[in-house]
Formats: sequence, C-alpha cells, structure tokens
Amino acid sequence: MRFGFSLPIQHPVGDHLPQRVAEAVEMVRLARQAGFDHVSASQHYLAAPFQYMQPLPLLARVAAEAGDMTLGTGIMLLALHQPVDVAESIATMDVICGGRFVFGVGLGYRDVEFDAFGVPKGQRLSRFLEALEVVKRLWTEDRVTFHGTHFQLDDVSLTMRPVQKPRPPIVVAASNDRMVQRVARIADAWTIAGHATLATLERQVGLYRAALEAEGKPFPPPRFSLGKELYIARDMDAALREALPYLATKYEAYAQWGQDHVLPAGETFHLPIEQLRQDRFIVGDPQYCIEQIAEHERRLGIQQMGFRLHWPGMPHQRVMQAIELLGAHVLPHFRR
Repeated sequence: MRFGFSLPIQHPVGDHLPQRVAEAVEMVRLARQAGFDHVSASQHYLAAPFQYMQPLPLLARVAAEAGDMTLGTGIMLLALHQPVDVAESIATMDVICGGRFVFGVGLGYRDVEFDAFGVPKGQRLSRFLEALEVVKRLWTEDRVTFHGTHFQLDDVSLTMRPVQKPRPPIVVAASNDRMVQRVARIADAWTIAGHATLATLERQVGLYRAALEAEGKPFPPPRFSLGKELYIARDMDAALREALPYLATKYEAYAQWGQDHVLPAGETFHLPIEQLRQDRFIVGDPQYCIEQIAEHERRLGIQQMGFRLHWPGMPHQRVMQAIELLGAHVLPHFRR
C-alpha cells in the first residue's frame, strides 16, 4: 500500500493565507519524513463559505519539499478549462517535479462554477471527454488535428512535453455508477471518492472491475486509489472530540453545494455528524485506523489511500500530530 495526503487548501474567510501556505510546506516536509508517498490538491472555484487555494500554484510551491514523493491534482475540473492550457500546465508541473506528477481530473457538479465559466452544465460530460482526448493526444503525438464540438485544433505541435513517457498517469475521481464504469475506458485508474459507505464503494468496485474486464484491462490497475477523511489521535475520545466539529462544518457546506445530487443512490450528507461518520470517515486511535485501512484494502482491492487530514478551521498543530502518529504507528504496519 502507498499512502498520500491532500494539502489543506480550504480555509475560513479571514484566515491569513500566507501563513497557511507556510504551514502546508511544513506538512509536506513532515509527511516526507513520516513515509508518505504522494501529495495532492484538488480544485474548486467560488467556494463560499471558504477560501479555496488553487492546486497547481500550491503544488509547485511544495514540490522541492516533496523530495521523491509523487505530486498530483486530486481533481482538476477539466470541463471548465481549455485543453491546450491544461496540457502545457501539467507538462510544466511534471518537469518541475522530475517526472513524478499524476494528473487527476473530475467532472464537477456545482452550478456556480459552470455558470461563472460560461459552460452550460449540460455540456460538461462532452467537454470533459473531448478535453481529455485532446490532452492525451497533445502529450503523445507529434502533430494534432482535432475537430470536436467544443475544441478545434489544426495541425498543432505541443513542444512543452512532460518528462514521463508516453505521458503522466491519468486518474479520474468519480462517484456515480455510470462515470465509474466510463473511467475503465478513458483513464489509467479510478480514484474512489470515499464519501459513501463501504458497502456502496464495494458494489461500485464490482462495476469497475467488470468494466475493466470488458476493456481487456487488468484489475486492479496501477494507482487504484481511495480518498478518505482520516483523523488520528492517541485515543478514540480525543480523535472524535478534535475532528468531528470541523468535519461537520465541511460536510454541511458539501450538502449546501449540492453534492448529494451526484452521490450514489441511497447516500446523503444530510445527517448528524455522529451518524454521517459511521462507515464513511476514519477517525480514531492508531489501532482503529490500522483496522479500518486494512478492511478497505481487503474489500476494495485498492493500491493506494489518500487522506484528508485537515478541514477548515482545524489548528495546524493537530494536523502535524496526526501526520506524526500515522508515520510512527500506522504506515509502518503496511510496509511489512
């Protein structure tokens, strides 16, 4: 098992963001020492009630501290962007980190983002698929002509190429069943958005496995990953006390954003936090975290887990303590 963590990019309005950037740098240094393999950051725009830093500048800032860790976008909202810009920006990131960048993308679901970018939400899937095809071709072909519904290229050559050959790995975060199945065809791996209960995730892995088999691809693919909310403290009571208030604020915002509408059938965020955390989040002492990670690995067949250890307003020192505890007590268990 490989382990990664998401950079803290969401913060309450009024937070001093230069200090938060300095703290993110400290986290990456400590995570590297603790044995983490990967660091990522995701993307949203107009993310009230939070300030939301953009992933590529922040990842570029921490690249030197990451050492031989891989870097990646947890998701980039590809349907909102021009694929030539994306191809050159991600190629630049791959150069910066010496060929250790993972390109993670997602479809997006928030009306405010699509409206602000002038992208009709009904076109998000077709734009996403076209943009992904264009990016792949720009990275792997000498000259590209593409005439799609949304993007047009005539005999162009991308001279800004990534270090990795033939291209950086492409992983797609997906929550609904149809997108999970589509990922088997269009990407190198599915990144499981671990917001749903384990039983739902296990059912979706079955769909993904069958779709891979239909494409003649092996299961599990390299970089088959699960993202999970995780907090660890020395005892269970402390973990719940220190994490749940911040998780509650985070998921109240998710519910207001409408993420319920893109969750698998039967899943919702409109629950009290004590109920919501059951079978969704990993919050507890080291032994509990080991047991839960092992259970997810066994039932889902994942090769990597990425943890979100910080939620808006959480004190920096708590995150640093969680990284230390994971490095001392949890990660070594899975290195044996």
